Amino acid sequence: MKLERLISITYALLNNEVISASEFANKYQVSQRTIYRDIEAICAAGIPVVSYQGVNGGYGIIKEYKMEKTLLHDNDIESLITLLHSTATVFKDEGATETMHRLQTIQKDKMPSLTMDLGSWRANNESLHTLRAAITTRQVIRFEYMNSKNERARRIVEPVSLLFKYYSWYLHGYCRVRKDYRVFKLTRMIDLVTLPEIYPCIHSAFLQDLSLDYRKDEIVGAVLHFSGRSLAHALDCFYAEDKYFNEDGTLTITIINPSEAERLVEMILSFGEDVEVLEPLSLRQMLKVKIEKMLNRYPQV
Repeated sequence: MKLERLISITYALLNNEVISASEFANKYQVSQRTIYRDIEAICAAGIPVVSYQGVNGGYGIIKEYKMEKTLLHDNDIESLITLLHSTATVFKDEGATETMHRLQTIQKDKMPSLTMDLGSWRANNESLHTLRAAITTRQVIRFEYMNSKNERARRIVEPVSLLFKYYSWYLHGYCRVRKDYRVFKLTRMIDLVTLPEIYPCIHSAFLQDLSLDYRKDEIVGAVLHFSGRSLAHALDCFYAEDKYFNEDGTLTITIINPSEAERLVEMILSFGEDVEVLEPLSLRQMLKVKIEKMLNRYPQV
């Protein structure tokens, strides 16, 4: 405990903060005399701690002092800071925030070239917090789940990990109902409850071979033609595909990678009259059937 406290105090001081002995004592629930001894130990280790007098006085480290950073390259440090910042924004993780501050002391004078805020994405943060806590404590969870066929069923799961992919949060875990590992989309989980039962930690091998690629009825390539009114929306939806801007202000996008047909149809329909599927014929037929079914809902209009 003493070693952890010394390390924590050192990193706090490396941020060039002036912190009083009483603040440290309250934070670590020790006496001020213990903090004085800790500061002496830090100084003995070669870290130049100085004492500042006055009303706002306390302890700090001289500004010229830099932490040794030969173990990590600048890009490594920046990537770690970005990841920790994302974790902190989603989960309000004090541990991640403190570690991030420690790393920031290493490259204090460098502006970050990459930032990422997963907390801004629409998500049920309460469910995320519940699931992460259950994963940490290895507690079994129970919830109602709506699958892609609109079938609702109760699941009892040993949660293993969380994953943000395809613009959504997913839970990996062992489903006791299916007696196998499964992937659950958080937006389809209903009435999530953490149970008191603790499950054994035997899931490490599962994490090494897991895929969310369950796509069926694949369309192997498609060519879409967008009007000039929908260019921004088209770029948002198909940013990774081959694009050709036509002289008349329209846009032609060629989708090369396989895509789930139903999902692609739904995305195309979001453009209304501003898109035409040029090929394949099978995708045009799927759209026609879908549009005819939609029209049949409004026979009197």
